[in-house]
Amino acid sequence: MCKTCGCSDGAQTRITHLDVSGVAVVDTSGSSGDVLGYAHEHRYGDEAEHNHGVHSHAHGGAGSHLNAHPHVPGDGDAHVVSLEARILDKNDRLAERNRGWLAGRGVFALNLMSSPGAGKTTLLEKTLGELADEFPLAVVEGDQETFHDAERIRKAGCNVVQINTGQGCHLEADMVAQGLQEIDPAAGSIVFIENVGNLVCPALFDLGEAARVVILAVTEGEDKPAKYPHMFHGADLILINKIDLLPYLSFDLERCLGYLHEVAHHAEVLQISAATGAGLEPWFSWLRAHREKALAGS
Repeated sequence: MCKTCGCSDGAQTRITHLDVSGVAVVDTSGSSGDVLGYAHEHRYGDEAEHNHGVHSHAHGGAGSHLNAHPHVPGDGDAHVVSLEARILDKNDRLAERNRGWLAGRGVFALNLMSSPGAGKTTLLEKTLGELADEFPLAVVEGDQETFHDAERIRKAGCNVVQINTGQGCHLEADMVAQGLQEIDPAAGSIVFIENVGNLVCPALFDLGEAARVVILAVTEGEDKPAKYPHMFHGADLILINKIDLLPYLSFDLERCLGYLHEVAHHAEVLQISAATGAGLEPWFSWLRAHREKALAGS
């Protein structure tokens, strides 16, 4: 893996499709980075894993690892920056392919990002329970390890694919392409891409989503938008979660809103509690409206 975001060498991406009956579907084929549309060979088994043998930064094959040795600043810095720009450029090209593929099906895909424990999976569980009878839903679940969150989504009755990034700290466009191939979302679906919990690296990588949603839990402190401005600046919607805990915290809501206005004045902000359901109706309405827009454009 590269040093663009500080990930370590040797991480292995594993993609596991859990259907609603709990069977894990394993893809034993290789990955070339040109994923959407390739044929699959599957086998089935309990707790089986999708192992494409792909490092989490698929930037051009095994020879593309950057800065494998400790870096000493010097004349080579410009070369490193150039290589990192190429990494992001390739990811962006793959993301555009994802975007076109999704748009052609009238699928609305959103990139859901937050710190670990901010409430992404709880929000998805509530959302699936509310919207599952209205239109098709699917989830691409990103974590470094375990099937824990994917199992929660599966038990909610939703089609889900788990992407384990190993030491990788974020999803990338090629990983999402493989996940989309597995879940094969129906026309008019909403696809939730739950990124790895991290307020830094996921902001750098376009996945082909139509919108970015960032969750900020009040338990994290009101200054997170000031500390991690790039993440919040790129958001289309910001959800301030766990507002039911405000009476028990020193969280300064007005100051938080002020920070958000400075770094993400273009983004809509909703105050919610995924645990209690407070404030979720505007979130559901936002999803319905964006799905209709995606369908109209297909």
